[in-house]
Amino acid sequence: MSKKILVVDDEQSILTLLQYNLEQAGYEVLTALDGEEGFQKGLKETPDLIVLDLMLPKMDGIEVCKQFRQRKMMVPILMLTAKDDEFDKVLGLELGADDYMTKPFSPREVVARIKAILRRTQFLVEPDIEEEEDSTEKIAIGELKILPEHYEAYYSSDRLELTPKEFELLVYLAKHKGRVLTRDQLLSAVWNYDFAGDTRIVDVHISHLREKIERNTKKPLYIKTIRGLGYKLEEPKVDE
Repeated sequence: MSKKILVVDDEQSILTLLQYNLEQAGYEVLTALDGEEGFQKGLKETPDLIVLDLMLPKMDGIEVCKQFRQRKMMVPILMLTAKDDEFDKVLGLELGADDYMTKPFSPREVVARIKAILRRTQFLVEPDIEEEEDSTEKIAIGELKILPEHYEAYYSSDRLELTPKEFELLVYLAKHKGRVLTRDQLLSAVWNYDFAGDTRIVDVHISHLREKIERNTKKPLYIKTIRGLGYKLEEPKVDE
């Protein structure tokens, strides 16, 4: 069954170009010309991934992204921006986008990026239902419990609502518990391509994770900042 991609952009030429290339790659494609239409189609059609332009009529991409996340829709969102503007990129990521691309871009580059995102999240939406629970990988760190094969993470007994990228980052940190990981290492491992040193992306997602797993984000017990190097996830110390 082909994956369903929703493309939201107010330029018909871009919609046509992306629709053609994505369909040639085997995807089912839905399109919308404004943010309001894109938001409604996203709610109704439950796509596997959304390509979302930042500057849209009726409802801009930032607001669309924000509304999806507030409704606990954790579908991967690839944000498009015509501005080579750090603020726009970071704002989009802070509100729940998983990735971004700056216009102009080649259609093949977009298709490749979408394939990479879906390839890394495919196991999350197609679990092996016959797999015995005892054989499922589990990671336990303090009050954190992570089930990578089922795309589930819990803090104490509460299930965490994580975007795909937040979940991938948490799993990677957990699998390397106690090790200091540089921002560049995390970019390469979790985002799977070169962001040309744009390590602010890592900081934004670390901040999101801390908001969800730390009782006090200013004094984190799990995800520690190693000044001048990066981050590490460790067992919380009871005396902290």
